[in-house]
Amino acid sequence: MPVTPFSVPEKYKYLNGFGSYHESEAIEGALPIGANAPQKPPYGLYTEKLSGTSFTAPRHENQQTWLYRILPAAAHSPFEQWESATYNTNPDARKLHQIPNQLRWDPFDIDDSVDWVHSLQLCAGAGEPTLKQGIGIFIFTAGKSMHPRSVFYSADGDFLIVLQHGVLDIQTELGHILVRPNEICVIPRGIRYNVSLNHGPCRGYILELYEGHFQLPELGPIGSNCLANRRDFQTPVASFVEDNSGTKSYTVLSKFNGHLFAASQTHSPFDVIAWHGTYYPYKYDLGRFCTIGSISYDHPDPSIFTVLSAPSNAHPGTAIADFVIFPPRWLVQENTFRPPWYHRNTMSEFMGLICGQYDAKEGGGFQPAGASLHNVMSAHGPDSMTHDKASNAELKPMKVGEGSMAFMFESCLMVGVTEWGLNSCQKVQQGYNKESWEPLKVHFRRPQAEKNGEVEVRNGKTEETPDLGSWVGES
Repeated sequence: MPVTPFSVPEKYKYLNGFGSYHESEAIEGALPIGANAPQKPPYGLYTEKLSGTSFTAPRHENQQTWLYRILPAAAHSPFEQWESATYNTNPDARKLHQIPNQLRWDPFDIDDSVDWVHSLQLCAGAGEPTLKQGIGIFIFTAGKSMHPRSVFYSADGDFLIVLQHGVLDIQTELGHILVRPNEICVIPRGIRYNVSLNHGPCRGYILELYEGHFQLPELGPIGSNCLANRRDFQTPVASFVEDNSGTKSYTVLSKFNGHLFAASQTHSPFDVIAWHGTYYPYKYDLGRFCTIGSISYDHPDPSIFTVLSAPSNAHPGTAIADFVIFPPRWLVQENTFRPPWYHRNTMSEFMGLICGQYDAKEGGGFQPAGASLHNVMSAHGPDSMTHDKASNAELKPMKVGEGSMAFMFESCLMVGVTEWGLNSCQKVQQGYNKESWEPLKVHFRRPQAEKNGEVEVRNGKTEETPDLGSWVGES
């Protein structure tokens, strides 16, 4: 069965389907029939609209959800800046290191002392959240649950969460999501949530998308199925907490232009009784990805492994961000160098490893919970050990990546590295090039074509003596 054998069983129910118009109610009859905003909603609830796109966005792109809740989200104190001296995840272009070097990081350490909000470390990024342009790439390592009466949201963009270790028990305004290693979760801009770590510390990666939303890639001649199928995406069902006594204080934390702000309120933020619409969090099991590849010769572009894509409006076929995976798969190509080829790319490639060993890096330096960045036009490819092995391997059908899951955040943008990512984290491998590509050997041999039994040696190399008559014409 094409699903991940999770060690922690599922505990919640979900609605299935990517981009579907969903509706859910925790109390039967809480959803109004027909009208979105009746004069008096059922059970004395308030109506609130959550807009993920502009009102006039094209219908196929429009993302809006109607919420029916005990009190509206606006019922809180004014926001005030919080921890301004220490909390800053803004990808300020003036503070980013723009460098062409190939970078690789050792596994990031788990910090047992911090919760989800304070574990977020911006490693790299490009663009500007205030202009809704670009991306941010985060590493998170947390050891504590958020306070049960606190919620967090990002006004800057959509979070695509790639969990590497631990289990995330996420309570959102629209319901609960359980996230385990080899599952991804997308929490759209503005949705409030709390993260509990009921199974110990967690670690992973986040791609924050400042512009647009993630879509499924077009399939073109592949047809109507394969890659990530729509039916395998899971959305939470409505669930609520009724606490509006006014005796407890709840904290709402907002990441706004990379800075943290806090407000307080005396009612639960998880008081949505029912909802319907197209703007909601969701998760996906990477074990359900239907991989395709060549069954004759050559290695296709890695775009065939795209799970989600955020297209650029300016350049069709070019992505602000793609989320790509390298799952277990069969290789059967004939007369082909089967690992990914050596490459220079106009796109930036940030890679991480959830588990196992990536088949294009067998030298041991690319480890689970580590990462690499090959920026715009930075040359990269298999390390010398992988090249030697693949160049001499018997080309019989073989399965690669068994027990492994590598992924890539690919972007058309030049990605800058933060001071934390380059220096403070102390995880950058100084010998990445020396280990991976400097050991590559020269295998080139100039052909020797003897003529009249004579071979000429020039600069220590044997070369055929040229027939000058054929160059200047016969006399």
